[in-house]
Order: sequence, then structure tokens, then C-alpha cells
Amino acid sequence: MYPQTYRYTKDHEWIEVTGGSAKVGITDYAQKHLGDAVYVELPALGTKLAVHQTIGTIESVKAVSEIYSPVSGEVIEVNGELNASPEAVNQDPHGKGWILRLKLSAPSDVAVLMDAAAYEKYVAGLEG
Repeated sequence: MYPQTYRYTKDHEWIEVTGGSAKVGITDYAQKHLGDAVYVELPALGTKLAVHQTIGTIESVKAVSEIYSPVSGEVIEVNGELNASPEAVNQDPHGKGWILRLKLSAPSDVAVLMDAAAYEKYVAGLEG
């Protein structure tokens, strides 16, 4: 269900590393629990983030939820499509609904994140 090449956090963010950069988004589990997204707050380009620092927020019909950076790095791209179509976070959270791209400042941060199998087991434990 979850892309095997991604890594995951306990806060339900995913990261896809390609070379020295990585795309970040929220998982399918997160979007289901959040509900229909109506607004996504994106960070400014050049923002430097530490592990677990708030990236921005996703506002849904149910609540406002913070998004956290799974790794440390600098924002080099944001998904501007989310300004006009925040529902992409719900429709394709592991693809078109990505939030941002970071230039990694400590690639070793990725090693402590869960792989897909561990994340699926973690989510199963949350659902009882």
C-alpha cells in the first residue's frame, strides 16, 4: 500500500530521497484521518528546517494539522499546485499531493525513519 522506496515518520509524513534532495508529503493514513483538505500552508523557499520542525499546516473540513519535517534541510521547491488544488493531498498523497522538496543537510537523518513495512505495522497498531 505504501511506496517501498519512501521512508516514514510516526507523525505520518513520508520522504522520498533522490540524490541529495528529498520530496516530503503526508501519508494516505494521515489524509484519511484529516479529512478533505481545503488549504495547505507552504513554507518559503530557502527556509532551513531541523528534524521535526513545523513545515506548515493543512487545513481540512475537520481540523488544522501541522506538518513536520522528517529530516533537516533547506526548502528548494514547494508544490505550488496545492494553492489551487489542496485536494491533491487527499486524492494522491504519495504522488501529486507532495508538499515540498528539501536539499538534505544531514542525509543520515533518513536512516532513523521507518521503511514501508515498519510504517504499515505501526499504523496497524494505531487502528487496534
